[in-house]
Amino acid sequence: MTTTIRPTEPLQQGADGAKSRTYDVCVNSRRVGRIKIVTDVWFGADVGRIEELHIDPADRGRGRGTVAALAAEEVLRGWGCGRIRLTVAAEAEAALRMATALGYVERSRNMMKQLPHTAPEFPEGTAGRPMNADEFERWRAAAVEGYASSWIERGMPEAVARTKSEDEHRALLPDGAATAGTHLLLLEDRGSEVGTLWVSRAPAPDEGAYVYDVHVAEEHRGRGHGRSLLLLAERVALADGMDSIALHVFAANTPALRLYESLGYRTTRRHLFKDLL
Repeated sequence: MTTTIRPTEPLQQGADGAKSRTYDVCVNSRRVGRIKIVTDVWFGADVGRIEELHIDPADRGRGRGTVAALAAEEVLRGWGCGRIRLTVAAEAEAALRMATALGYVERSRNMMKQLPHTAPEFPEGTAGRPMNADEFERWRAAAVEGYASSWIERGMPEAVARTKSEDEHRALLPDGAATAGTHLLLLEDRGSEVGTLWVSRAPAPDEGAYVYDVHVAEEHRGRGHGRSLLLLAERVALADGMDSIALHVFAANTPALRLYESLGYRTTRRHLFKDLL
Protein backbone atom coordinates (compact mmCIF):
# COMPACT_ATOMS: atom_id res chain seq x y z
CA MET A 1 0.00 0.00 0.00
CA THR A 2 1.37 3.41 -1.01
CA THR A 3 1.17 6.51 1.16
CA THR A 4 1.11 9.85 -0.67
CA ILE A 5 -0.02 13.43 -0.10
CA ARG A 6 -2.64 15.02 -2.38
CA PRO A 7 -3.37 18.79 -2.53
CA THR A 8 -6.78 19.87 -1.26
CA GLU A 9 -6.44 23.46 -2.46
CA PRO A 10 -4.44 25.61 -4.90
CA LEU A 11 -1.06 26.87 -3.75
CA GLN A 12 -1.63 29.96 -1.59
CA GLN A 13 0.87 32.79 -2.20
CA GLY A 14 1.17 36.11 -0.36
CA ALA A 15 2.46 39.42 -1.66
CA ASP A 16 5.61 38.90 0.45
CA GLY A 17 6.35 35.60 -1.28
CA ALA A 18 4.99 33.41 1.51
CA LYS A 19 3.48 30.09 0.40
CA SER A 20 1.12 27.60 2.00
CA ARG A 21 -0.80 24.51 0.95
CA THR A 22 -2.90 21.84 2.65
CA TYR A 23 -2.78 18.20 1.56
CA ASP A 24 -4.66 15.03 2.34
CA VAL A 25 -2.51 12.10 3.42
CA CYS A 26 -3.73 9.13 1.39
CA VAL A 27 -3.13 5.39 1.30
CA ASN A 28 -3.81 4.54 -2.34
CA SER A 29 -6.95 6.67 -2.78
CA ARG A 30 -8.16 6.47 0.84
CA ARG A 31 -7.75 9.60 2.96
CA VAL A 32 -6.09 8.85 6.29
CA GLY A 33 -5.00 12.32 7.47
CA ARG A 34 -3.90 15.81 6.52
CA ILE A 35 -0.78 17.95 6.47
CA LYS A 36 -0.34 21.70 6.04
CA ILE A 37 2.95 23.12 4.76
CA VAL A 38 3.93 26.81 4.87
CA THR A 39 6.95 29.01 4.42
CA ASP A 40 8.04 30.69 7.62
CA VAL A 41 6.95 34.29 8.13
CA TRP A 42 9.97 35.32 10.21
CA PHE A 43 12.81 33.14 9.01
CA GLY A 44 12.14 33.92 5.37
CA ALA A 45 10.84 32.22 2.24
CA ASP A 46 13.75 29.76 2.26
CA VAL A 47 12.56 28.22 5.54
CA GLY A 48 9.49 25.99 5.55
CA ARG A 49 7.33 24.68 8.34
CA ILE A 50 4.98 21.78 8.89
CA GLU A 51 2.14 23.70 10.48
CA GLU A 52 -0.12 20.70 10.96
CA LEU A 53 0.24 16.93 10.61
CA HIS A 54 -2.62 14.64 11.59
CA ILE A 55 -3.07 10.93 10.97
CA ASP A 56 -6.42 9.32 11.79
CA PRO A 57 -6.19 7.07 14.88
CA ALA A 58 -6.95 3.86 12.96
CA ASP A 59 -3.93 4.44 10.69
CA ARG A 60 -1.35 5.46 13.26
CA GLY A 61 1.73 3.38 13.96
CA ARG A 62 2.13 2.37 10.32
CA GLY A 63 4.58 5.01 9.12
CA ARG A 64 1.95 7.23 7.46
CA GLY A 65 3.15 10.35 9.29
CA THR A 66 6.78 9.64 8.42
CA VAL A 67 6.01 9.33 4.71
CA ALA A 68 3.89 12.51 4.82
CA ALA A 69 6.70 14.43 6.52
CA LEU A 70 9.22 13.23 3.93
CA ALA A 71 6.82 14.24 1.16
CA ALA A 72 6.53 17.67 2.77
CA GLU A 73 10.32 18.01 2.61
CA GLU A 74 10.19 17.35 -1.14
CA VAL A 75 7.50 19.99 -1.59
CA LEU A 76 9.55 22.53 0.36
CA ARG A 77 12.67 21.75 -1.67
CA GLY A 78 10.61 22.52 -4.74
CA TRP A 79 9.66 25.85 -3.15
CA GLY A 80 13.37 26.66 -2.71
CA CYS A 81 13.53 26.02 1.04
CA GLY A 82 16.76 24.88 2.66
CA ARG A 83 15.40 24.31 6.17
CA ILE A 84 12.19 22.97 7.73
CA ARG A 85 10.70 23.60 11.17
CA LEU A 86 7.98 22.00 13.25
CA THR A 87 6.53 22.14 16.75
CA VAL A 88 5.73 19.03 18.78
CA ALA A 89 3.58 18.99 21.92
CA ALA A 90 5.37 17.50 24.91
CA GLU A 91 2.84 14.68 25.24
CA ALA A 92 3.14 13.72 21.54
CA GLU A 93 5.88 11.16 22.14
CA ALA A 94 5.33 9.32 18.86
CA ALA A 95 5.65 12.57 16.88
CA LEU A 96 8.87 13.41 18.72
CA ARG A 97 10.31 9.96 18.00
CA MET A 98 9.40 10.37 14.32
CA ALA A 99 10.99 13.82 14.11
CA THR A 100 14.16 12.61 15.83
CA ALA A 101 14.40 9.61 13.49
CA LEU A 102 14.07 11.97 10.50
CA GLY A 103 16.98 14.09 11.70
CA TYR A 104 15.20 17.02 13.34
CA VAL A 105 17.10 18.84 16.09
CA GLU A 106 15.50 20.70 18.97
CA ARG A 107 15.98 24.47 18.80
CA SER A 108 13.91 25.63 21.75
CA ARG A 109 11.01 24.75 24.02
CA ASN A 110 8.14 26.25 25.94
CA MET A 111 7.91 25.42 29.64
CA MET A 112 5.24 25.94 32.29
CA LYS A 113 4.89 25.65 36.06
CA GLN A 114 1.86 25.41 38.32
CA LEU A 115 2.38 27.98 41.05
CA PRO A 116 2.34 27.15 44.77
CA HIS A 117 -0.36 28.62 46.97
CA THR A 118 2.10 30.72 48.96
CA ALA A 119 4.74 33.13 47.67
CA PRO A 120 8.31 31.78 47.76
CA GLU A 121 10.85 33.31 50.11
CA PHE A 122 13.73 35.42 48.81
CA PRO A 123 17.36 34.95 49.84
CA GLU A 124 18.36 37.33 52.62
CA GLY A 125 19.38 40.75 51.34
CA THR A 126 17.63 40.29 47.97
CA ALA A 127 14.65 42.38 46.85
CA GLY A 128 12.84 43.41 43.66
CA ARG A 129 11.51 46.83 42.71
CA PRO A 130 9.90 48.46 39.63
CA MET A 131 12.14 50.17 37.07
CA ASN A 132 12.00 53.94 36.87
CA ALA A 133 11.69 55.72 33.51
CA ASP A 134 15.44 56.01 32.85
CA GLU A 135 16.06 52.40 33.88
CA PHE A 136 13.26 51.25 31.58
CA GLU A 137 14.75 53.03 28.55
CA ARG A 138 18.17 51.50 29.19
CA TRP A 139 16.64 48.08 29.70
CA ARG A 140 14.49 48.31 26.57
CA ALA A 141 17.42 49.17 24.31
CA ALA A 142 19.44 46.23 25.66
CA ALA A 143 16.44 43.86 25.50
CA VAL A 144 15.64 44.69 21.87
CA GLU A 145 19.27 44.18 20.87
CA GLY A 146 19.63 40.98 22.87
CA TYR A 147 16.46 39.41 21.50
CA ALA A 148 17.44 40.24 17.92
CA SER A 149 20.92 38.80 18.46
CA SER A 150 19.49 35.54 19.82
CA TRP A 151 17.60 35.00 16.54
CA ILE A 152 20.48 36.13 14.33
CA GLU A 153 22.69 33.51 16.01
CA ARG A 154 20.10 30.88 15.07
CA GLY A 155 19.95 31.70 11.37
CA MET A 156 17.38 34.47 11.06
CA PRO A 157 18.44 37.22 8.61
CA GLU A 158 19.75 40.24 10.57
CA ALA A 159 17.28 42.76 9.16
CA VAL A 160 14.36 40.41 9.80
CA ALA A 161 15.53 39.69 13.37
CA ARG A 162 15.84 43.36 14.24
CA THR A 163 12.41 44.13 12.79
CA LYS A 164 10.92 41.18 14.67
CA SER A 165 12.45 42.34 17.94
CA GLU A 166 11.32 45.95 17.55
CA ASP A 167 7.82 44.95 16.46
CA GLU A 168 7.32 42.47 19.30
CA HIS A 169 8.59 44.82 22.00
CA ARG A 170 6.40 47.61 20.62
CA ALA A 171 3.32 45.37 20.49
CA LEU A 172 3.83 43.88 23.94
CA LEU A 173 4.78 47.17 25.62
CA PRO A 174 2.59 49.79 23.92
CA ASP A 175 2.67 52.00 27.01
CA GLY A 176 6.20 51.16 28.05
CA ALA A 177 6.68 50.34 31.71
CA ALA A 178 3.07 51.46 32.34
CA THR A 179 1.58 48.78 30.05
CA ALA A 180 -1.34 47.11 31.83
CA GLY A 181 -0.61 43.66 33.27
CA THR A 182 3.14 44.13 32.84
CA HIS A 183 5.86 44.15 35.49
CA LEU A 184 9.37 45.39 34.65
CA LEU A 185 11.52 44.90 37.71
CA LEU A 186 15.07 45.24 38.97
CA LEU A 187 16.57 42.69 41.34
CA GLU A 188 18.88 44.13 43.99
CA ASP A 189 21.22 42.24 46.26
CA ARG A 190 22.24 44.26 49.32
CA GLY A 191 21.56 47.46 47.41
CA SER A 192 23.41 46.52 44.20
CA GLU A 193 21.50 46.01 40.93
CA VAL A 194 22.12 42.44 39.80
CA GLY A 195 19.40 41.62 37.24
CA THR A 196 16.17 42.50 35.45
CA LEU A 197 12.83 40.79 34.94
CA TRP A 198 9.92 41.24 32.54
CA VAL A 199 6.80 39.27 33.46
CA SER A 200 3.26 39.83 32.13
CA ARG A 201 -0.01 38.08 31.58
CA ALA A 202 0.45 35.31 29.04
CA PRO A 203 -0.74 36.05 25.49
CA ALA A 204 -4.17 34.67 24.60
CA PRO A 205 -5.38 31.94 24.46
CA ASP A 206 -2.96 30.86 27.20
CA GLU A 207 -3.67 31.75 30.79
CA GLY A 208 -1.42 32.61 33.69
CA ALA A 209 1.78 34.65 33.72
CA TYR A 210 4.61 34.67 31.18
CA VAL A 211 8.29 35.45 31.72
CA TYR A 212 9.37 37.37 28.61
CA ASP A 213 12.86 38.25 29.76
CA VAL A 214 15.11 37.38 32.68
CA HIS A 215 18.66 38.71 32.76
CA VAL A 216 21.49 38.59 35.30
CA ALA A 217 24.31 41.10 34.87
CA GLU A 218 27.42 39.27 33.69
CA GLU A 219 29.54 40.27 36.68
CA HIS A 220 26.91 38.87 39.07
CA ARG A 221 26.35 35.48 37.44
CA GLY A 222 26.93 32.20 39.22
CA ARG A 223 25.55 33.48 42.54
CA GLY A 224 21.96 32.26 42.37
CA HIS A 225 20.42 35.51 41.13
CA GLY A 226 18.73 33.79 38.18
CA ARG A 227 16.81 31.66 40.66
CA SER A 228 15.93 34.76 42.67
CA LEU A 229 14.56 36.48 39.56
CA LEU A 230 12.32 33.51 38.81
CA LEU A 231 11.11 33.45 42.40
CA LEU A 232 10.35 37.16 42.01
CA ALA A 233 8.31 36.30 38.89
CA GLU A 234 6.33 33.76 40.91
CA ARG A 235 5.63 36.31 43.65
CA VAL A 236 4.38 38.84 41.07
CA ALA A 237 2.20 36.26 39.32
CA LEU A 238 0.63 35.12 42.58
CA ALA A 239 -0.03 38.73 43.59
CA ASP A 240 -1.87 39.16 40.27
CA GLY A 241 -4.05 36.13 41.00
CA MET A 242 -2.32 33.78 38.53
CA ASP A 243 -1.96 30.05 39.16
CA SER A 244 0.63 29.23 36.50
CA ILE A 245 3.69 30.75 34.86
CA ALA A 246 5.36 29.97 31.52
CA LEU A 247 8.46 30.86 29.50
CA HIS A 248 10.48 30.03 26.38
CA VAL A 249 14.09 28.81 26.40
CA PHE A 250 16.61 27.89 23.71
CA ALA A 251 17.66 24.25 23.92
CA ALA A 252 21.37 25.14 23.83
CA ASN A 253 21.00 27.15 27.06
CA THR A 254 21.71 24.18 29.32
CA PRO A 255 22.19 26.17 32.56
CA ALA A 256 18.80 27.87 32.10
CA LEU A 257 17.08 24.56 31.31
CA ARG A 258 18.50 22.96 34.44
CA LEU A 259 17.43 25.95 36.53
CA TYR A 260 13.88 25.88 35.20
CA GLU A 261 13.59 22.13 35.73
CA SER A 262 14.90 22.44 39.29
CA LEU A 263 12.16 25.01 39.98
CA GLY A 264 9.44 22.68 38.75
CA TYR A 265 8.91 23.88 35.16
CA ARG A 266 7.84 21.18 32.70
CA THR A 267 8.12 21.20 28.91
CA THR A 268 4.88 21.86 27.02
CA ARG A 269 6.11 22.26 23.40
CA ARG A 270 9.35 21.53 21.56
CA HIS A 271 10.42 23.47 18.46
CA LEU A 272 12.65 21.53 16.07
CA PHE A 273 14.40 22.11 12.75
CA LYS A 274 16.15 20.19 10.01
CA ASP A 275 18.39 21.32 7.17
CA LEU A 276 17.17 20.10 3.78
CA LEU A 277 20.07 18.74 1.75
